[in-house]
Amino acid sequence: MTIVSSRRTLRRPPITVSQEDFDRLYALAEAAADRQPEVAENLLGELERAKVVPASKLRSAVVGMGSRVTFEDEVTGKVQTVELVFPGEADIAAGRISILTPIGVALLGLSAGQSISWETRSGERRQLKVHAVEQPS
Repeated sequence: MTIVSSRRTLRRPPITVSQEDFDRLYALAEAAADRQPEVAENLLGELERAKVVPASKLRSAVVGMGSRVTFEDEVTGKVQTVELVFPGEADIAAGRISILTPIGVALLGLSAGQSISWETRSGERRQLKVHAVEQPS
């Protein structure tokens, strides 16, 4: 199964992204296409379907770059809080998740209360639900 076809079969709620995040992430995905083609393709796919708005119009409960997100893995019941960051800032031990990971791409643009199906790098399907979103101060 290709990434494109698997993306279509996963449940994808509507997402919203700021224009600034869209511009930076689009450039990042294009730059990462040779090194991480699957994640780059998934990120570009999410950006293509996103509603893009000026940062001033983005609701505070929407996951963007730098947001702290509390979510539940609906398969395991595990709840965790992470910060969505650019690759150079990622540190799993400190709870900073790169946008260039499958879960980072899945979280982008979601709002509190939304759920999404996504695939791990090993192809395992997971379901997560966003409980809370905090923006950087």
